[in-house]
Amino acid sequence: MNIAIITGASSGMGMEFARQLDRNIGKTDEIWLLARRREPMEQLAGTMRTRAKTIVIDMTNEREMAQFAEVLAISNPKITVLVNCAGVGSYGEFVKQSSADISGMIRLNIMALTQMTEICLPYMRRGSRIIQFSSGAAFVPQAAFAVYAATKSYVYSLSRALSKELQAKGISVTAVCPGPVNTPFLAHAYGDASHMGRLKKLTMAKTECVVAKAIADCKMGKSVSVCGLPMKALYLLTQGVQNVMQILM
Repeated sequence: MNIAIITGASSGMGMEFARQLDRNIGKTDEIWLLARRREPMEQLAGTMRTRAKTIVIDMTNEREMAQFAEVLAISNPKITVLVNCAGVGSYGEFVKQSSADISGMIRLNIMALTQMTEICLPYMRRGSRIIQFSSGAAFVPQAAFAVYAATKSYVYSLSRALSKELQAKGISVTAVCPGPVNTPFLAHAYGDASHMGRLKKLTMAKTECVVAKAIADCKMGKSVSVCGLPMKALYLLTQGVQNVMQILM
């Protein structure tokens, strides 16, 4: 059985990936939707043409992740696509953030994503694809978003490295690096939209555009997907600085 796995599928980017993959995914028998909230996933599954399986899971819970690994071992599927969308962010100065907020970002954005990738890789074959949700925040440190940006830098670096490591096996890895996207994530991260800078508001991307670009770039085997001219300009600028630093070193 061929399956696609999407984490964070109960809202935002994960839900949009499910909708768009449902319309154009090939050679896939089921799409597995993973998130903590069952009801929105079941509503989404009811609208999909591809058979969908909903799995309620807290990816920061080691026991639940072990149980998911057992489900894969029993089913022994071929994973055609893994989309790691689950993530969390919290706006505020580092010294003013709670230990729970800081550890929560690290556990979900870094540890859970890494573990999910590790669990799924043995079931991927030549032609399989991994889409890791990073962020434009990965390109430069961000005051008042320090931990979140750092976690996304990790995802970006991990994805670029895995893209090289898995190339010989025919498995592609794409790091998706959008700027601000109009999803429930922003409300959770900022709480009050007044905290968001004017530039971020002006460069707000549409969910469907980010996902469509990510899927297209993934199919082309690109290791990085950046949507929108402002983010592309930032990406090219930071890449230029990195290249200069490598030459100087």
